Amino acid sequence: MENKQEQSLENHRRLYPLQHFVLMPLGLLTFLAAIGFVIADAASGSLDWRTVVLFSLALQTVLVGVITRRNSLVVQDRVIRAEEGLRHLVLTGKPLSGKLTIRQIIALRFASDEEFPQLAAQAAESGLSPADIKKSVKQWRADHHRV
Repeated sequence: MENKQEQSLENHRRLYPLQHFVLMPLGLLTFLAAIGFVIADAASGSLDWRTVVLFSLALQTVLVGVITRRNSLVVQDRVIRAEEGLRHLVLTGKPLSGKLTIRQIIALRFASDEEFPQLAAQAAESGLSPADIKKSVKQWRADHHRV
C-alpha cells in the first residue's frame, strides 16, 4: 500500500505492522516458551520428541522471519545502489564515487536531483555519516516503496 504522506527526516522510517508487531513478537514469544518447555522437561527428566519438535518449529519461525526480512533489505539495498548510481550518471555524466558506502548511498536517495550530486561529492570526500547526509538534505525526495 502506498503512503502519500509527505516524507521527511522525522517520519521516513517504515514499519510493516504485520511483521514488526505480529509475526516477530509471536515468533519470539513462541521461541521463549519452547525454551522454557525444553528446560522444564530436561530438569524433570521427561524431555521427549514433542518438546524437541516444538522447539525446532519455534526456532524455524524466528529464523524465517529474520532471514526473509534480511534478504529483502539486502535486495532493496542493491536496487537503491543501482538506482542512485544511474541517477548520478544521468545528472553528472560520471559514475558515483567508489568511496561511498552502501549506507551513504541509501541516505543519499532522499536528496533532490538539485542537491544530490553536490551532497554525494561531499559525502565521498568528507565521509559524512548516513545520519548527517539525511540531515543535510534540504529538499526531501520521498521513497514510499521501501521494504
